[in-house]
Amino acid sequence: MLNEPFIQRALLAALFLGPLCALLGVFVTARRMAFFSDTISHGALTGVALGFWFGMADPTLPLIAFSLLIAGGIIWLRERTELLTDTIMALLLSGSVAVGMIILSLLKRRPGDIHGFLFGDILAIGAQEVWLGAALLGVVGIGIFLWLNDLSLITVQEEMAHVCGVPVRRLNFIFVIVLTLTVAVTIRLLGIILVTSLIVIPPATARSLSRNLRQQILLSVVVGLFGAVGGMLLSYPLDVPCGPMIVVTCIALFVASLAVRAIRRRLPTPSPA
Repeated sequence: MLNEPFIQRALLAALFLGPLCALLGVFVTARRMAFFSDTISHGALTGVALGFWFGMADPTLPLIAFSLLIAGGIIWLRERTELLTDTIMALLLSGSVAVGMIILSLLKRRPGDIHGFLFGDILAIGAQEVWLGAALLGVVGIGIFLWLNDLSLITVQEEMAHVCGVPVRRLNFIFVIVLTLTVAVTIRLLGIILVTSLIVIPPATARSLSRNLRQQILLSVVVGLFGAVGGMLLSYPLDVPCGPMIVVTCIALFVASLAVRAIRRRLPTPSPA
């Protein structure tokens, strides 16, 4: 099994993208941006459709480009209109999905790979996407290590971060770009429909067990790693799709965390000496 090159690429992708999504997910969930990642992933359908429209065998490049365009549109409309953020994201999500479906319907023949983009096909992931995931994980890991205090302050109280001299606008812009690239790359792992789950479930699991932000970051990365790699390895002997199996594995870890939390609450609190 592990001797096959496509299995090795899939395992490396899960090894890199699982912790990456979980790491970003801690700040995504804390800042209530889960709908943002959902908008980006569903908006990527138009990028995929455009790639097939132009006859590209691999539409990853237009997928990433259109995802960045959607992210830029969210920021631009939020700064220049009085619309609420969730309204803007709902508008762009529904509009981009509609455009993507129209483009796909106009194609002379239905691309066979569209199923992989919708529901994930980690076994078809290329070496370029694997190393892009590795590079993103390295950049995000180093960035969070260097600017953890600033990011934490922005997450908790953005106005206070402004007062303290934190470059809020620049950090927010970088965070949005990195999150968009991560969502776009992870679509190959889980698909457009399921990609947000790997960003939301691991930090939600970690939050049930952690007592502070650093614990939540560490536990979220561990859950993301075990969920992605475990789901990928389980899918092979069970003969089920990798993407849904990864999500089910993460859900199982979340349920286990709730059980551990319930047991912990029933234990007597040690009295101070």
